[in-house]
Amino acid sequence: MAELKVTLKRSIIGRPQNQKDTVKALGLGKVNSSVVKPDNVAIKGMINTVSHLVDVEEV
Repeated sequence: MAELKVTLKRSIIGRPQNQKDTVKALGLGKVNSSVVKPDNVAIKGMINTVSHLVDVEEV
């Protein structure tokens, strides 16, 4: 199964609480931090919620 590299590109300051919680659940903390996650429906839904804050590339 493919994996996705998710990088936080914009700050979560001033964002709604659900977006802050989603970024934390993805394992992202500071701007430019990256994590590799499996490519599944749950992760894609989380990425969709914060798509304007993150960059995603397939690994």
